[in-house]
Formats: sequence, C-alpha cells, structure tokens
Amino acid sequence: MDALKVILVKVLLRVSAALPLSTARALGRHLAGLYWRLGGRGRRVTERNISLAFPTLDSDAQRRLARESVAATGELMAEMGHVWLRPWDDLAPRLQVEGQQLVLDAQAAGRGVLVLAPHQGNWEVVGLHLARLGPVASLYQPPRLEALDSTIRQARQKTGAELVPTDLRGIGSLVMALRAGQIAGLLPDQVPTELAAGENVPFMGIPCFTGTLASKLLQRTGALAVVAVAERSPSGFILRYREAGEDIYSGDLQTSLAAVNGEVERSLAQSPEQYQWEYKRFRVRPSQGPGYYD
Repeated sequence: MDALKVILVKVLLRVSAALPLSTARALGRHLAGLYWRLGGRGRRVTERNISLAFPTLDSDAQRRLARESVAATGELMAEMGHVWLRPWDDLAPRLQVEGQQLVLDAQAAGRGVLVLAPHQGNWEVVGLHLARLGPVASLYQPPRLEALDSTIRQARQKTGAELVPTDLRGIGSLVMALRAGQIAGLLPDQVPTELAAGENVPFMGIPCFTGTLASKLLQRTGALAVVAVAERSPSGFILRYREAGEDIYSGDLQTSLAAVNGEVERSLAQSPEQYQWEYKRFRVRPSQGPGYYD
C-alpha cells in the first residue's frame, strides 16, 4: 500500500509541475471540494480548530472559513509540484518579497537570524528563498513514506539549505549556525512529540502544547528573531519578513513562548484561511481531561 501511495504522490507532483500554476491550484480546490463533501478527518479537525480559535464568529461564518481553509490546503498540495520540482529560476519571478533587508542586514553585521515560519501559506517557499539570502540550517524529519525522502531532501536543498536531524545533534547544528552569524529556520507552531520539549501556553486564547526550542535558541545565541510567511497570491506568493516583538527574547520562558504564539496569531490574521487548521494544534500535554479532538 505504501508503495502505491509513493507512486501516486510522485505522479501528482509531476502532473501539477507540468500544469500552469493557476490551473494546478484550481484543480487542488476542486479536489478539496470533493473531500469536503466526504467529511473526512481533516475537515472535522479544521472545523473543531476554527470553532476554538474564532468563538465570536457565528456558526455559518465558522463553516465558511473552514471550507475555505480546506480549499486552501488543496491549493497548497497542488502547487507543490511547482515549488519542489521546478527550478528555482521558474519560481523566483512569482515572488513578491518584502522585508528581506532585515535578514541581509543581520548577516552583514555577523548576527545569526532565527526565522520562524508558521504553517501559513506555503512555508516551503520560505525555506527556499532564505537559502538565497545566506547559509541556512533547518530541522528535517524524514517522511513516514521513506521512498519520498530523497525527493523532499533534493527539493528543500536545491537553493543551498542544509537539513539537519531533529535530535540533539541537529539542535547543536542550529546553535552553531546561529552563533556563526548564519540563518536557522523553524516551524514555531509544530507540536513537539516529547514532553520535555514544550510547555502549555495559550494560542488564540486556548492553552496548548508549545515548543520551547525557538525561545531557548534565542537565549543561547543572541540571534535576531524574524517571522516569515509566504502567502498565496493570484500570481504566485507574497513573501513577508518582519522582526518579532521584544517579548520573544525574554528570559522568562512563559513570556517568550506567549510571544512566539502571538507572532503566529499576528501572521495568520492576514489570511486566516491560509493557516493549516487541519493540524491538531490545540493539544495539551500531558493530557488534561478528554481533550479537544476525538
């Protein structure tokens, strides 16, 4: 079964890469519409997350946002052929970039830059563009489908990024890169698997398990914290870099973690339908009560 899944993914990537970007996205939205009508797990999680994150919206508005979010996820999946398989020179003209001078100035001054890229828009685009600004080290966990590993590695490293493992050795590589004045990339809203790697901190007003790695890296290295999001636009992507607020550098871990989640909230407010709401973000560890998900 896994071999069939791998073949299907590779075929879909090549088909989407061969289509015009607008056509690939339209196809993705169409398939997402079919998935919505089937009422799968992703739809249920999306609806649950949006009801938690936007309690002031009425039920109809929540449902519309959930449906648009599922459609945006369909676009995300359908455009990955363009992002992963096409040469960088094909993708670069589709980017409208704002704020990259923050990263370039820090590099020129010899200061490391920790770039936080939430699950908003297309975060794969962020990683590819970052490696054009300077040396980049990013954590990488191999996919469950091992046969896709080489495809994903090649795609993510095609502009020069270095992928490091999600273990102590990989974290050490991030520390060394930042202390050397280089760039490190993290997904700040990814729920850690280990209890020691996170704390429960509010996100969208709901306590949830939040990784401590970003806060600890900033404390250990003195790096500049930058938030980056590549939002989907009709012609391609609008890639925005902005400096995080001062609280993220706080020596009080809870204050820093609250700032990390606040930066994610600020980013998703620009286009909430492009946030990955089908991800079970509102998990609490250790479990307290029945939890938010079935």
